[in-house]
Amino acid sequence: MRIIIALFIFSFIILFHELGHFLFAKKNGICVEEFCLGLGPTLIGKQMGETFYSLKLLPFGGACMMKGEDEESTDSRAFGNKSVLARISVVFGGPLFNFILAFVLSIILIGLVGSDVAVLSDVETDSPAYEAGLRKGDQITKIDGSRVHNFREISYYLLLENSSDSFSLEYKRDDGTKETATVKPKFDDKTGSYRIGIKSSGYQKLNPLQTVQYSFYEVRCQIKVTLLSLKQLVLGKIGLNNISGPVGIVSVIGDTYSQAKTYGFLVILESMLNLTILLSANLGVMNLLPLPALDGGRLVFLIIEGIRGKAINPDREGQIHYIGLLLLLGLMLVVMIKDIRTLILGFL
Repeated sequence: MRIIIALFIFSFIILFHELGHFLFAKKNGICVEEFCLGLGPTLIGKQMGETFYSLKLLPFGGACMMKGEDEESTDSRAFGNKSVLARISVVFGGPLFNFILAFVLSIILIGLVGSDVAVLSDVETDSPAYEAGLRKGDQITKIDGSRVHNFREISYYLLLENSSDSFSLEYKRDDGTKETATVKPKFDDKTGSYRIGIKSSGYQKLNPLQTVQYSFYEVRCQIKVTLLSLKQLVLGKIGLNNISGPVGIVSVIGDTYSQAKTYGFLVILESMLNLTILLSANLGVMNLLPLPALDGGRLVFLIIEGIRGKAINPDREGQIHYIGLLLLLGLMLVVMIKDIRTLILGFL
């Protein structure tokens, strides 16, 4: 069951991403030749109108294949013959739908359990936060000048952005007055991490308007975490051991389901929604990276074309995307081998 649920979630996120490309393509009058879920040989498929809908053997990935996307075509409905803005909308449609999915699921999740508003339930005596003047009931509004809405953003900041360095906190008292403090984290031998000694007030139920508002904040938080993680990866503070591919993601989803099922359906639902929101927002961000073969790389070429008023040589662009695809597949293979190795060691 855990593997089925994991594959369903992973496939659903991919399918929604490709649906974004598909709908924007149809909206702009582009011929979609095939819309598929998965990779490899076709298991089942059906031709409906001009589009062949199919399910592939490997349950990872998917595609929205448009006429004239990677080759020249004289057809007026080919991707390459549409305006730059039309093509930009089609390429951006996939990541956009990932963010929309994350937002809709956030509304459901926050409507069920509330949100971890950044209000302090306790401040440990003699802790860095207490010494800086923070007290129970204070609501943290900014950390190092960046807006904070969820308590997790503080935890993520300490984990990914900060260690022992001092940073500024802006917070609001119960009476509405705003204060600013400088906090220097201390290393905790018990947890093996840097802490400032604050505790969350937990998840709070919100009214409908606040639920929508904090759903935006939830998606923003997940995007922010993804970008911070990428920053640490580029700086070399995170290695390949901290990266997971499809196999690792399915394993994490399965493990989370196994742990949650002992607490009942509501906890399972909450856990699966949390993971789906994280993965959907993550996929949206990753696809927007300006790298060849990714949506972001295609957007770079389209933006350059819009500025120049002339398309880059299609053969040259195709070669760049092809090389990027090979490098991406190579990275995925290395990560997959690492994930499989970790999975096997976990069973031993």
